[in-house]
Amino acid sequence: MSDHFDVIIIGAGVNGAGLFRDLCEQGVKCLILDKGDWGSGTSAAPSRLIHGGIKYLETGEFRLVAQSTLERNLLLKNAPHAVLPLPTVIPIFSWLKGIGAALRTLMGSTTAPRQRGAVLMKIGLWLYDFYGARERIMPRHQMWSRARALRELPLTPRIKAAGLYYDARIAMPERLVWELVADGLRANPTSRALSHASFRREGPGLRVWNEETNQDVASCLMVNAAGPWIDQVNRALGIEGRLIGGTKGAHLLLDHPALVKALAGRMVYFEADDGRICLVYEHLGRVMLGSTDIRADDPDALTVSDAEADYLLGAVASLFPDLGPGRVVHAYSGLRPLPYSEGTQAGLISRDHSAPVAEPQGDRAFPVISLVGGKWTTFRGFAEEVADLVLKRLGMNRRISTRAMAIGGGRDFPADAGAWAAAQPVARERALELLARYGATGAQVAEAEARGARGIVDAPDFTDAEIAWITAHERVLRLEDIVLRRTPLAITGRVTEAMLADLARVAGGVRFWSPERQAEEVAAVKETLTRRHRWSF
Repeated sequence: MSDHFDVIIIGAGVNGAGLFRDLCEQGVKCLILDKGDWGSGTSAAPSRLIHGGIKYLETGEFRLVAQSTLERNLLLKNAPHAVLPLPTVIPIFSWLKGIGAALRTLMGSTTAPRQRGAVLMKIGLWLYDFYGARERIMPRHQMWSRARALRELPLTPRIKAAGLYYDARIAMPERLVWELVADGLRANPTSRALSHASFRREGPGLRVWNEETNQDVASCLMVNAAGPWIDQVNRALGIEGRLIGGTKGAHLLLDHPALVKALAGRMVYFEADDGRICLVYEHLGRVMLGSTDIRADDPDALTVSDAEADYLLGAVASLFPDLGPGRVVHAYSGLRPLPYSEGTQAGLISRDHSAPVAEPQGDRAFPVISLVGGKWTTFRGFAEEVADLVLKRLGMNRRISTRAMAIGGGRDFPADAGAWAAAQPVARERALELLARYGATGAQVAEAEARGARGIVDAPDFTDAEIAWITAHERVLRLEDIVLRRTPLAITGRVTEAMLADLARVAGGVRFWSPERQAEEVAAVKETLTRRHRWSF
């Protein structure tokens, strides 16, 4: 069996999924495939921020800041179930430092300023507000005195002042990637999406397969959206060269109730002692701590090293000297798919994006567009730019913009959450919990639970009906898809062996897994958590 698509997208991270949705909305027949789950690579390993990129001001990337702040504001409107405002505090340790270094960076220096004083930060925050004016829904910045900052947060007394501004955060980025894919399939039922899939070049197209299909496919053009795997995918398509030169970002999740209370819903975005910018904020009841920025090449071999963990823990201990260290419950690391850049300091490599085209050559009859760089916040704008390029090559016109288009559970999101909850066939508190997790789609989960549900072992806030619904409706092929990406059970450090066995029974009942397959799925999750996320069982 073979099939022809207008476009084949390799890589179902946020950039690939965003492009898939956009093209499907234009009536383009697309196939998207990924070697893992939806959003399981770099898109699952960010700091979970939807931010305008205040740091990009010092590298002179003003166009990127303008785009990022706009896209942040649009996501707050289009995905209110997933993206929420995040008040952010910047502790300031001097008054005048960093001005000269910032000017040199703007002129092309490859050395970032090690300190950013109050004057420099005031200018930066004013510019940030200026660029973020389009579609604004959050307050403008404030400057705090030292006394005010120390009243608000138990910071080190070394600070001189602080700034307060607003960015945003995303609770479960992996879920939003799936929602983009699902929206694309909803918009164009002739399109297809394959996860946990493999491919090889075969004749004029590809042979693609996973546990559900094995077929030949062809297309007018292909898009390489494989993130840090772009160069590997291009080689498999017969294209040589290097486009990606990534940097590694490590993150820790801490069980630290005292720090959660002190942060009071705010992020602190701060300079470590070596000048590296770090962040700390409450995430789903834990403390998110990040991030490193180290050059790396192999996205399949990333773990958080002891040295990185010690660095991050030391940074937060220096910032909050009166609070204890907390306990690490989860760790993760990802490779930012940045453009290849020789000799540039890691923190100064551009976070902008591009889409170079490899025209047909030799026996490769199709062009390949590679999605290089980019960041979580700007995926919609990047997708729109590439979709317009694709439409032009296909001889098609754009028929709808995604600028004001709701995503997934953001569609029909209620203006009155209480009234929505009262209309659901489950208890009000449970309905509000489902609304926070799934947006308006939570109504479907509530209907499933109304037919009977019990709590999952060691996770009673999740039910068997909920997990069965996720498995049946969200293209789950592995237990790991549920534990790491459809739910926050792993990232919040809650997984137990008994929980995994119960989840495997529920998902296995939907996927028709044998007892032996269920045991294999449990073992695979334990191996992943142990090898990549600093767990022990």
